[in-house]
Amino acid sequence: MTRLLVTGAGGMLGRDLLAVLRDRPAGSVTAARRADLDVTDAQAVRDAVAGHDVVLNAAGWTDVDAAENRERDATAVNGAAVAHLARACAATGARLVHVSTDYVFSGDAAEPYPEDAPTGPVNAYGRGKLAGERAVARLLPESGYVVRSAWLYGAHGRNFVTTVLRLAGERDRIDVVDDQRGQPTWSRRLAGRLVALADAALAGEAAPGVYHGTASGETTWYGLARAVFTLRGLDPDRVRPTTSDRFPRPAPRPRYSVLAHGRWAAAKLPPPAHWHADLTEALTDLGDRSAPTTP
Repeated sequence: MTRLLVTGAGGMLGRDLLAVLRDRPAGSVTAARRADLDVTDAQAVRDAVAGHDVVLNAAGWTDVDAAENRERDATAVNGAAVAHLARACAATGARLVHVSTDYVFSGDAAEPYPEDAPTGPVNAYGRGKLAGERAVARLLPESGYVVRSAWLYGAHGRNFVTTVLRLAGERDRIDVVDDQRGQPTWSRRLAGRLVALADAALAGEAAPGVYHGTASGETTWYGLARAVFTLRGLDPDRVRPTTSDRFPRPAPRPRYSVLAHGRWAAAKLPPPAHWHADLTEALTDLGDRSAPTTP
């Protein structure tokens, strides 16, 4: 029986991973939430990894702005802790599927970033995540998998889509930036891809290295907000475009975060679905969560 360890199991992506894995045999999935496992504790990580065939690492420091003033703390989780997991996997022969981010790129491209594009993070969060990627490549060259994602939303935790739904019920108009481009990615769909990649890795069909786990297509935050309004039967003209300088943040954001998906075909896995199709399904899955009415 294949045994899987899910770290960060209490987060948005971690909870979706557990949902995707719920039909696996009893005892084959170990859920490690923050209270169960401190991923910055090397010995605790070694103990947790022991006896597992695959580690799906959804643990991470996710507060991008706070990382600017607490880079050491953020990198301890997103960099050093990933090295602990990689060393533990190397010692036992387990595969590691680690979730990274588009923020490892500078965001100044004009076409989708391929998996082997040069990195160049523009903020502390991105630097910490890149340290984690490098640890996987260095310590698990034959059994380490990095899956970069971006613009995640889902049923659990705070995210842009649920925030838009809430604001739609509170305000007549909302202003949303229209000068950042990316790929809105449903966390439930990403969870399915991570599990599929893990299964392909165990079957010897997926080569180690970097994969891009975003949805296909691209839009702006403004375009995403309008799509949410439209799909919920609301007037999309209540969403107004604005620029990033109207919403200054401690951490600079990449202006262009569109990722290419070339490596999935080689692993005999289908390409990602379009972001709008996923959003349509996700809003049904979200049900009445923050369901707005016209003010």
